[in-house]
Parts: sequence; structure tokens; C-alpha cells
Amino acid sequence: MMPAAMNVVLVDDDRIYQFAAKKTLEATGLVSSLQSFPNGKEALHFLQKAIDGLVALPDIIFLDINMPIMNGWQFLDAFREMYNRLPRKVPIYMVSSSIDEVDINKSKQYTIVSDYIIKPVHKERFRQLLAHHTAA
Repeated sequence: MMPAAMNVVLVDDDRIYQFAAKKTLEATGLVSSLQSFPNGKEALHFLQKAIDGLVALPDIIFLDINMPIMNGWQFLDAFREMYNRLPRKVPIYMVSSSIDEVDINKSKQYTIVSDYIIKPVHKERFRQLLAHHTAA
């Protein structure tokens, strides 16, 4: 029995990565919808609309660190403020090309971050993450 399809949010300013990640996520067969945003500010605006019941709350968020306007750390700081108003908890995965231990350790300081994943993310890894959260 296949797990239910998920609503995914991808926050990353790299259009090439967005395209590749979207195709890879869709290839898992576990994604029903995918919203992508080039920065944290636009993603927060979308999530506020989800809290207000205007759009569907995502099942999972994949978040880059380095972006213009609002980077991943700034997003997490702002999202932490609205997290308790969510109708259910949404797992966040930091997805970055950074292998810097400082970034990896900083991500662990945020209890709302499920894990830190180094790009590129392959289909099987996306499938594992999505399947884990559909089973939960």
C-alpha cells in the first residue's frame, strides 16, 4: 500500500535546484502538490495564509540556508514565532550545499528542524523522508 501523497514546500533561491528538486520529488510518487519560494519571506507569507485557513498547510518543508531577502536562519527565527499556531506540526529539513560544521550544528539548535541534509538530494533520500512522515 502506497503512502498518501504529501503537500511539499521548497524554499530555495536557486532556480536550477528548484527545478531539479521538483522533478526529483515528483518522481518519488509521494507528492500531491509542491509550492516553491525563492526566499524565506515569501514562504512565511504562504504559511501565514495556511494558518489562516486560506491554503493547505504543507506536510513537509525543505529549506535552504543562503537566500536573498530572508535566509533560512531568519526564516526559522520568524517561523518559530508562528509554530505554536499551526494546526499540526510541520517537519522542516535544512537542505544546503554547505558542509560547514557551524551550519550543521546551528541547525541542531532549532528544535523545529528535523535534520540537516547536504545537497544534492537524490530521489531515494527524498522518498525515505516523505515516506517516514506519511507513516507518522
